[in-house]
Amino acid sequence: MYELPLTGAQKSHLRGLGQTLAPALKIGKGGLTPAFYAELNRLLRAHELVKLRFLGAERDERAVLCTQIADEGRCVCVGAVGHTALFFRQQPDPTERRVELP
Repeated sequence: MYELPLTGAQKSHLRGLGQTLAPALKIGKGGLTPAFYAELNRLLRAHELVKLRFLGAERDERAVLCTQIADEGRCVCVGAVGHTALFFRQQPDPTERRVELP
């Protein structure tokens, strides 16, 4: 599991940034495939903050999927509202970081 201790203010800041993002990935009937995780990792390396959209998943399923994505994708679920969820993984190299945390 990816551990990045975020404060409430940092999560709030990231959710604010995520409001302007369009969903970059969609999870449909295929579920969580290796191709999905490959694309998620590519997007997290490039942008650090990624918005996902769940298509056809029930409320309970979405909570389980968020936990599973955070565990297997080595990222942090910053927030989930309705059919969308926001994930963050900070770049290890400070010179390549796109998102500045308060």
